[in-house]
Amino acid sequence: MTVIHVPRPPESAWNLNRKASSLLRTQVEHMHLAERRLPQRYRTQIYVNAIQTEGEAAEYIGQVTAAILRAHQDAAKKRARAAASPGQLLQIAAEAERDQRPKAKSNAARGKNLPARGKGKARKT
Repeated sequence: MTVIHVPRPPESAWNLNRKASSLLRTQVEHMHLAERRLPQRYRTQIYVNAIQTEGEAAEYIGQVTAAILRAHQDAAKKRARAAASPGQLLQIAAEAERDQRPKAKSNAARGKNLPARGKGKARKT
């Protein structure tokens, strides 16, 4: 594989006080949409329309990225705990079985040849 050397950007390229470009503003908007889908406890309290500089945008994007990562890690831990304790599911199923009452037998099951309701006379067999 051919190695392509990419020169480092000059120090003047790193200006955190520079006005955010339209591309960076669009990225902030996309991160805001992603943040709105997170549970409330993971959201930042940053007003995105107030972000004006590259430094502010970088800070916001970093915070939202970290919040998304935390939310995914917490969800994975919760799934692992649920998978590790299947006994609780069995207990719930056992409770449901205990609560069921035996169903009453129908007339046909009892051996009685009674007319069906609303049909008039009983049919001869």
